[in-house]
Amino acid sequence: MRVRERARARKRRSIRKVIKRPDSNAMDQRLGQFSGVKWSKLRMALAVLALAIGTTGAYRVGVGRADCTGPSVEITFMGYAQVTQRGTGIHLRQYARSYVIEDENGTRVVFVSVDAGMMGHAVKRDVLAVLQKKYGELYTHANVVISGTHTHSTPGGFLMYLLYDLTSLGFVPETFNALVHGIAQSVIRAHNNLVEARLYVAETEVLEANINRSPSAYENNPEEERAQYRHNVDKTLVQLQFVHARTGAPFGAINWFAVHPTSMNNTNRLVSSDNVGLAAILLEQERNPDALVGKGDFVGAFASSNLGDVSPNINGPKCEKTGLPCDVLTSSCPSGAGACFASGPGRDMFESTEIIADRLYRAAAGLLSTRTTKAREVTGPVAFVHQYVDMTTAETVHFDRATQKPVRVRGCLPAMGYSFAAGTTDGPGAFDFQQGTITDNVLWNAVRDFIAEPTQDDKDCQAPKPILLATGRARFPYDWQPKVVPTQLLVVGDFAMAAVPGEFTTMAGRRLRSAVARASVAAGGRDLQVVVAGLSNMYSSYITTPEEYEIQRYEGASTLYGPHTLTLYLEQYKRLAGALVRNETVPAGPTPPYEDDKQISLTTGVIFDSHPLGKEFGDVKVHPEAAYERGATVSAVFIAGNPRNNLMHDKSFFTVEQQQPDGNWSVVATDANWETRFRWERTSTILGFSDIEFSWTIGPNTLDGLYRIRHFGYYRYILGGVYPYVGATNAFSVK
Repeated sequence: MRVRERARARKRRSIRKVIKRPDSNAMDQRLGQFSGVKWSKLRMALAVLALAIGTTGAYRVGVGRADCTGPSVEITFMGYAQVTQRGTGIHLRQYARSYVIEDENGTRVVFVSVDAGMMGHAVKRDVLAVLQKKYGELYTHANVVISGTHTHSTPGGFLMYLLYDLTSLGFVPETFNALVHGIAQSVIRAHNNLVEARLYVAETEVLEANINRSPSAYENNPEEERAQYRHNVDKTLVQLQFVHARTGAPFGAINWFAVHPTSMNNTNRLVSSDNVGLAAILLEQERNPDALVGKGDFVGAFASSNLGDVSPNINGPKCEKTGLPCDVLTSSCPSGAGACFASGPGRDMFESTEIIADRLYRAAAGLLSTRTTKAREVTGPVAFVHQYVDMTTAETVHFDRATQKPVRVRGCLPAMGYSFAAGTTDGPGAFDFQQGTITDNVLWNAVRDFIAEPTQDDKDCQAPKPILLATGRARFPYDWQPKVVPTQLLVVGDFAMAAVPGEFTTMAGRRLRSAVARASVAAGGRDLQVVVAGLSNMYSSYITTPEEYEIQRYEGASTLYGPHTLTLYLEQYKRLAGALVRNETVPAGPTPPYEDDKQISLTTGVIFDSHPLGKEFGDVKVHPEAAYERGATVSAVFIAGNPRNNLMHDKSFFTVEQQQPDGNWSVVATDANWETRFRWERTSTILGFSDIEFSWTIGPNTLDGLYRIRHFGYYRYILGGVYPYVGATNAFSVK
């Protein structure tokens, strides 16, 4: 045995001499000399060789964070699809958190979690264009995953598909550019911060943080399958930890947990990263105790997973006016009882957000603090595979449970069902639509056919979904929903991230994890621990199981490619897993269409800003009181320009400052803090006047002293140009 081990060690040393990692900067410069295909093949071959000889898989990891906050006012939020839900300020800023992982052969993958509703293909494309200008073909569609957290309280207009951008009045360049800039900057920072690291995976159960919002659909899954699980949602938080190889100190973590960031409901008008965004801030503040929010070396993300049917509103759906439970199947209330809303666990949406965030944060922090006892180390090579798939032409063989025979199934042209218009218990829809609808209506069919009429084949393919919008047939002025989608796997040792372009439901995600793990073993590879990385690279709505699809709740009605959408995805990800193990070249697949030149935007820019006669921008209209106690809320009102004039990335529209013994002022809070918020109001459209109200709730640990609030902004001059200004309140004391 010892002889074999010594022989294997000599073999490893010999191989390492051949594949010794070059200097990082020099390697990055030389990458441009290779085509992406040649370099990818070389890296994959080295990864397979390393796996064969049993290398330990030492890693270099870089983490980075950057502000990607979009226009905080006048733009409709993406998620609840309500035109009236336009931003009026900021509660929590948006951040992109990036993780670059490189094995000892130089193979790299990148995972990015973004405080955004989801991710768009064009956003990823332009992020890669920025990165490739600096680093050549080092970062590509194949080895970079960009995942949205799915907060419903950030500006929309960046997906470039009409149905998704419609409520934002079309494409919004400010939102799009903010995401591209922030995401690219976060990857650049991670690239520049590579250090020798060890990776660990840990998991824990988080109770009282999520419920299934479509239990009637979940119950339609096979009984024997449901019996394998204790809960009708995933309660496990999975954490990938990044630890300095020499010091053993954690410097980053990605946490995957299935929950919708919809604690902030559709009445909210302040930009917010919601429950998972606050959880990330809390974890980072614990690890970066002396840093302001959004700063510090430790980068901790809470990324989306199979959250399709999962709600944070754990008090459950109740009728608005009576407080009684809603109908389980339709999520409707009796006449006069109001709409069906889910809420909780707090008294309002702010408290609910804070409670859910705290539960997630505490679970993640506990895993980090007990790493030596609750985590297992990840070792082995890094690998990746990516392929575009036209879901409207995809086919596979499916074993039909009813007939006990294999049948050939196919994808359909995209279409949305009647229950889509009903919305969810997190955010009900409009008119008289109800979830669980499997019959159509002559009036709504006439409206549908005026937009785009489905064929009989479309109806048969999508059955039992009654088609409300035949989005696959709609082409004016450009595509309404995607037909070609990206599929992707990132593998680090025996840990795999299945990046999916939509919202998988609980059982759909469970099936995907199992399918990928089984496919890896069947191909001769390792038994993988798989996480579902939701809302990655492109958005294509929901993915339910075929059984859930039959019930036609909101999620089933929003499953684009028909009842076997999941069946097609399972087959595709099994193929990817097998190809990865066998080191097979996977064709790129059909490219999603370029439609940037067709985009329509009905959102106007800022025309000009002005101020009342005798006043200046930054002047304080309402000063704080002279003294406050802890727990009180300080507020001030400033004469302001429009916040869209400058998004203040990695800066702040406001700072709370404390006077130091030497007379200087130090910043203790910004507009990114949970304790702060601001609201902007246009007081005169004709004259261009506007005000900003800023508030700060004084925390229990705030030190005694003298404080002030400063406002930083930009105004647009009527004759052209954008100019900065600064304002400050009188000092006030905290005791």
